[in-house]
Amino acid sequence: MIYDTLIIGSGLAGLYSSLNLSPNSKVLIVTKGNPWNCNTFYAQGGVAVALDEEDVALHEKDTINSGAGLCSKDAVSILSKSSRDILEDLNSRGFNFDKNKDGKLLYTKEAAHSASRIVHSGGDATGRYLHHFLLNKVTHPMLTDATVVDLLVDNSRCYGVCVEHKGIIRNIYAKSVIIATGGVGSLMQYHTNSRAISADLQGICAQKGIKLENMEMLQFHPTVFINNSGARKLLLSEAMRGEGAEVIDSNGVRFLKEYDERAELAPRDIVSRAIFDYTYKHNEKSFLSFEKFDKDYLRERFPNIYISLKNVGFDISRQNVPISPAFHYSIGGIKSDLNGRVDGVENLFVVGEAASTGVHGANRLASNSLLEALVFARRSALEIKNSENSFKHIEFKTIDESLYEDGDKVKKEKLRALMWNNVGIVRTTNGLKEASEVIKDLNQSGIGRLLRLRLLSAQAIVEGAYKRTESVGVHYIKRENDE
Repeated sequence: MIYDTLIIGSGLAGLYSSLNLSPNSKVLIVTKGNPWNCNTFYAQGGVAVALDEEDVALHEKDTINSGAGLCSKDAVSILSKSSRDILEDLNSRGFNFDKNKDGKLLYTKEAAHSASRIVHSGGDATGRYLHHFLLNKVTHPMLTDATVVDLLVDNSRCYGVCVEHKGIIRNIYAKSVIIATGGVGSLMQYHTNSRAISADLQGICAQKGIKLENMEMLQFHPTVFINNSGARKLLLSEAMRGEGAEVIDSNGVRFLKEYDERAELAPRDIVSRAIFDYTYKHNEKSFLSFEKFDKDYLRERFPNIYISLKNVGFDISRQNVPISPAFHYSIGGIKSDLNGRVDGVENLFVVGEAASTGVHGANRLASNSLLEALVFARRSALEIKNSENSFKHIEFKTIDESLYEDGDKVKKEKLRALMWNNVGIVRTTNGLKEASEVIKDLNQSGIGRLLRLRLLSAQAIVEGAYKRTESVGVHYIKRENDE
């Protein structure tokens, strides 16, 4: 069978794309693991939405200011101007955002926003609620527990994908392919991402010469609960700081004001670096304080965070929570145009965190990520639906490279530690040189294909960071002690 559209990924971007394709088209959604094993499921804050026509300009300004001037103005304009339509579309499909007792939408404010314009659902479970809602709306077949190991590309045209499913490697052909696989979280030792987010498709694109853009722009979330085991850490929503939670040290000192007058409401890169710097210089720990919150409001507004922390021994209504920055979001990615088309490859599209649309520039504005996924997923689907596709099928051989080799797991952990230590919140040219050399050595050490794809993605990040010699947004490069 040849599908009309094959979608890689079952998060918000992938599912919403599928809902906006022609209802009569043959669509297959391919997902690694279970369909809910995605970053959307863990998204807490909400969806940024322009309040009205007047607020569009303010939303655009906030986005561009956070992006440190590197945003695409056209992409930002599309994002903000489309936001009310997206809200209305979700409402018309039956999705419910949180409302007050009078039935009016509840809006919250997050860092670097000039207005309370973020809608949410389930208090602090917007992503989970949206994901569950869309999964119940999708009628297209889904291939689960399937890993895409290659794109079938010939003469600058994509014909489908090569997948590993239940130990068998096979090709699946499609007239159009949408990449919606998320970012690069599993490359980092500490992150907030789903374990399925492993940068496979970015690596495939690097291998095939498909353009990656701004890969060095990695956003770290400043307030993450650090006392749980495993690489994925529990995110403490930006909305908590937006509504009054404060960052303090072990003596109760609210130190963020020493770094930026906006304190907890400064952009994420500033808050993350401030916490990193303060704890290093003063040998201190950092905490999130909820002293200003009413206990009942705290439980109602942030029910999932409250329960999750309660389960590990913290009552946030009376205890400060230890925090640290952790990797959270990939700002760059596979370069696309404003309709999701991948640069230089026909029939190939990319949406969501995997894409580099230019919306986020050098630093993503809080809660713009779910909005970007929705806006550009719909634009990509409409582009596919409205375009003529002169698809002529050709056969491809399946890959014959081993996916795994003995020792890959140890090398993967080495890579994750290397990326965290050398390519994290604060970078140095010497640290980046070391990372590049270690990655090259690992790549030549007899490894499986899936680890090789991770290494290619990691190398793209390192190369981008090394070439960007000036600090901007989330990319902070420290010069002292460099050669």
